[in-house]
Amino acid sequence: MNSIYLDNNATTKMREEVLEAMLPYYKDLYGNASSVHEFGRVARRAIDDARQKVADLLGASSVEEIFFTSGGTEADNFAIRGVFGALRSKGNHIITSVIEHHAVLNTCKFLEKEGCKVTYVTVDKDGLVDPENIKRAITDKTVLISIMYANNEVGTIEPVTEIGQIAKEKGIYFHTDAVQALGKVPFSAKDMDVDIISISAHKIHGPKGVGAIYIRKGTKITPQIYGGHHEMSKRAGTENVGGIVGFGKAAELAQKEILQDGGRIKDLRDYLYKGISSKIESVRLNGHPVKRLPNTLNVGFKYLEGESIVLNLDMEAIAVSTGSACTSGSLEPSHVLTAMGVDPGDAQGSIRFSLSRYNTKSEMDRVIEVLPPIIKRLRDMSPLYEGHKQ
Repeated sequence: MNSIYLDNNATTKMREEVLEAMLPYYKDLYGNASSVHEFGRVARRAIDDARQKVADLLGASSVEEIFFTSGGTEADNFAIRGVFGALRSKGNHIITSVIEHHAVLNTCKFLEKEGCKVTYVTVDKDGLVDPENIKRAITDKTVLISIMYANNEVGTIEPVTEIGQIAKEKGIYFHTDAVQALGKVPFSAKDMDVDIISISAHKIHGPKGVGAIYIRKGTKITPQIYGGHHEMSKRAGTENVGGIVGFGKAAELAQKEILQDGGRIKDLRDYLYKGISSKIESVRLNGHPVKRLPNTLNVGFKYLEGESIVLNLDMEAIAVSTGSACTSGSLEPSHVLTAMGVDPGDAQGSIRFSLSRYNTKSEMDRVIEVLPPIIKRLRDMSPLYEGHKQ
């Protein structure tokens, strides 16, 4: 039985082309990019080339706006803590949303202990932030607005263009966590009113352990890691040359294939939902029906607990999740679904299917075949379902 991987919002399979591009920098081209000899110069040129490719995918105005990190979590921390530290004398207020990734939410909670005032704006039933709520939350002490580009659990794409315009009009920095959006939907940093963007390689078939932060020229931000003058004195530490090269290659491939892949993946996603909803009763689509990442399908199965669905699908060699990989093992319902007004019991029965370029129609057919009997068997054992039938 061939395994089917449908948890691509957690991480993706590394592309062969990416691995091939990386290998030389772990074997023969192993120099430190800060060294002045030929070994170092080769590594530096490789990083410069990768920085250009990432800048191109992001639509940055300059390669000098791209700084490599260890991943999206570090980039989020850098953005939020860095701006707060740089502008603390001007204000101590940050605006974010209740459905952000925990890399943003927990950073904000930490800063609250440091005297920061944080406003967590709500979302509607589809997971959308209302730009008017952002506008109303602004005070004369607001120094940063941080709203994700697209939600990692339900895929809802936020109105970042409108929010960016509001931030620009008020003279407030705007940060967006675009980790899930990168490579899935086209966007351009220079065409948006955004000052800081967080991204990660392993969501676009690149390696784990490497990400980047886009910082628009002129943005005031305090480094969070101190040491040498690496990354243009913004982020100290010897660069992960092989990982950065892999990120660059993944970004190059994503830029070439984003539209073609996105359309095909969206068709597969919709085909999967149609098959599920036609064969299983009492299901609901979580997230915006249209303004949603092309690869993300979050489905709620009433009267069930999502973990049992995940485990039963795993026994059929099908990998899915109940939500963010960063909160796996938690008994609490998804903070995203709860914020959208989904009943806690229904939220517990929600499953995220997240697709990639490697998924096929035959795999969707397999899921549509094995899922209905799993749901029926679990519901037959569920006291909630028995109560519903009575």
